[in-house]
Amino acid sequence: MYFTISFISLVASLLPLAQSAEQYPLLPTWKCTTSAGCIQQNTSVVLDTVSKNANNSPGSRTTADYTNGGVTTSGNAVTLYHYTSVNGQLTAASPRIYLLGADGKYVLMSLLNQEFTVTADFSTLPCGENGALYFSEMEAEGRATNGAQSGKGYCDAQCQGYCCSEMDILEANSRATAMTGHPCKGNTCDSGGCGFNPYASGQKNFWAPGGTINTNAPFTVVTGFVASGGTLTQITRKYIQNGQTIQSGTIDSCGDTGSTGGLSGMGAALGRGMVLALSIWNDASQNMAWLDQGANGPCPSGEGTPSNIQSRYPNTHVVFSNIRWGDIGSTTS
Repeated sequence: MYFTISFISLVASLLPLAQSAEQYPLLPTWKCTTSAGCIQQNTSVVLDTVSKNANNSPGSRTTADYTNGGVTTSGNAVTLYHYTSVNGQLTAASPRIYLLGADGKYVLMSLLNQEFTVTADFSTLPCGENGALYFSEMEAEGRATNGAQSGKGYCDAQCQGYCCSEMDILEANSRATAMTGHPCKGNTCDSGGCGFNPYASGQKNFWAPGGTINTNAPFTVVTGFVASGGTLTQITRKYIQNGQTIQSGTIDSCGDTGSTGGLSGMGAALGRGMVLALSIWNDASQNMAWLDQGANGPCPSGEGTPSNIQSRYPNTHVVFSNIRWGDIGSTTS
């Protein structure tokens, strides 16, 4: 009887995805504890409903649609291509995807007093490009019936879609990077955020091709959300490359606590659970100057224009793999 009930429960948990015609690319992830180690999760990715170069009829996208949309998976790795060739025409796909659970809902990661780990490869991303991995306080069901299965319900601290807290784990290319918290209270958001950029902090060769973090090669990124008494007190960052652990900067304050909740507000959102989003994009209005030019990075003005990237770096892409989250100290042991 126990086996029968368990089997029926398992089948029922898979029905929402099984009933959909969408061919979600599989992307296994791991949830970790210090007591039990890391347990593989039955997860996949779903394209945002307005991503380009793909059929976006709800629930009907195929593997080819994901490829045309710039998304491929292999094992525990997902690759996002900015440009794809559709019918012989090179166009900007600029995909954004979300982590989807076996229940057909977005995976809500509750990360207060937890850590998040990912291996990343930014080696082909030039000035002006942004391979982004971040968390958005989206609703698990995507704000609509079967909304998550169609890639619906996006929100962020810039109030795209609607206003919600956002935690940028990685916004990066091969020349510069930043991690930034963006807490919100209702429709009031810290759109500028509280961030850490190694170059802006004076570490000019920390993140660079051949640098302390050699962006010519993959590396592992570990972000910790340290809490005391249920309140976020610090966001920490370290890297692992070539068997070496490299400590980086921390965030221990976050703007006006009255209007947006500050660091504690960011922690409250992390505690409630946030959705993992991954994207690749460039910036026609600012050429990503806020990330990699002037005080923020070494890129010269004009190099990061979308037209320059498309003509010189049509194969630009980012790879994220081996995604793990859980107790602090459990995801890399």
